[in-house]
Amino acid sequence: MYPEIMVVPMREELTRLGVEELRSAADVDQALKASGTTMVVVNSICGCAAGRMRPAVRIALENVAKPARLFSVFAGQDMEATERARSYFTGYPPSSPSIGILQDGKLVYMMERKQIETRDAQAIAADLKAAFDQHCAAVPAR
Repeated sequence: MYPEIMVVPMREELTRLGVEELRSAADVDQALKASGTTMVVVNSICGCAAGRMRPAVRIALENVAKPARLFSVFAGQDMEATERARSYFTGYPPSSPSIGILQDGKLVYMMERKQIETRDAQAIAADLKAAFDQHCAAVPAR
């Protein structure tokens, strides 16, 4: 685990977008059992999270259709929460960074590290926007 002071900026890059951090298994269970669409970002300290995944999430959240609820867990930091979130990603091995979209608590879309680490933020965001269009309702602008 890295010292928390090193991780704070990486956490804040998502929380500034309205993504709520889940820090325990109980937090994950409570958040993911709700009905509707939920995006869970498995955040990471790696370079592909910093240069690709987090910027792609920011771009994708500009889309009209988007998940009703936005959450993140931090791999390598919040171990219990990350393990629990990954338990909802049935059929996929642990991967960080990664992004799952759930509908009524069931996984409907998964973007694994292998789909993130070799692509730029714009390409990743385009895939996320397409997933949002397919699985999420339009959310009125605030």
